[in-house]
Amino acid sequence: MESRRRSIAKALSWRVLAVIITAFVAYLFTDDPVFAIQIGLADSVIKLLVYYLHERAWIRASFGRTTVKEAVATPSERRQRC
Repeated sequence: MESRRRSIAKALSWRVLAVIITAFVAYLFTDDPVFAIQIGLADSVIKLLVYYLHERAWIRASFGRTTVKEAVATPSERRQRC
């Protein structure tokens, strides 16, 4: 399981890259660097929160997870479980 600190660090590092990309695209459309930065920052604040909540929800979800026993099972043992 990931720690909350790790989830926050991942979210922040992704948002730094994303704000640069969003601001660049906004600048291409508006030709206004200040407005482009404002768009990039607003987008990132909203998406940072949503990403963190999404990440934490998936950590709690059991969907698609395997146990250690399932991961090391032989192919015939896996077929018997299906």
